[in-house]
Amino acid sequence: LSLMSHPLCHPQLEGLCSFLQLSTCPEPCLVRFCSWLLALSPDLSFSSAAVLAEQLFLRRVLSLTQPPSRHLMAALTSFCSKYSHPLCRVLVAAVLQEPGEGAEQTKLMCELVEECLEPHSVQLLLSQVLEVPLSEKLLPVLQAVLGRQVRHPPCPLEVLPPELLDLLVLTLCQQAPAFATSLSFAKLVTAVLTVCQSQVS
Repeated sequence: LSLMSHPLCHPQLEGLCSFLQLSTCPEPCLVRFCSWLLALSPDLSFSSAAVLAEQLFLRRVLSLTQPPSRHLMAALTSFCSKYSHPLCRVLVAAVLQEPGEGAEQTKLMCELVEECLEPHSVQLLLSQVLEVPLSEKLLPVLQAVLGRQVRHPPCPLEVLPPELLDLLVLTLCQQAPAFATSLSFAKLVTAVLTVCQSQVS
């Protein structure tokens, strides 16, 4: 396990993950493995953590057809406590590219936003969501991001950067005709006007 904290190229690290069968190991073992990762010194590099995020979680998350088990959520929460940025970069990008509704994946993203991701990773997730065409399944994720603003108003890190807020408002304005009958979209617009009223003219 100590090899994980050493500088390994991607093929070497992927080969090690394959040898350890991390992508298919039982979920209780996944929880223990993530706990071990947190104890490594020095910390993993961004690229190594991204490889591990892909190997540990990507297949499991994309195949969800029901809510994730408590073991999977415990592993995700543990990994997020130190490596939320690479997890967000890998996992969210893949979920956004998946066709279809992806109801369980959307719920998981909302839970990560609400409970696990650090503020900078939430901002990364928002920027990733705003890079793809807006869909009904993404509206709850945006709502969850705004919910963080409500729960943590004293924290300056939770305030959306002006450029992200501008992009969010522009996206909502551009997409409004396509969501003319969407109650979720109306709630999202109301939330933006309520939460960010000092920033929206």
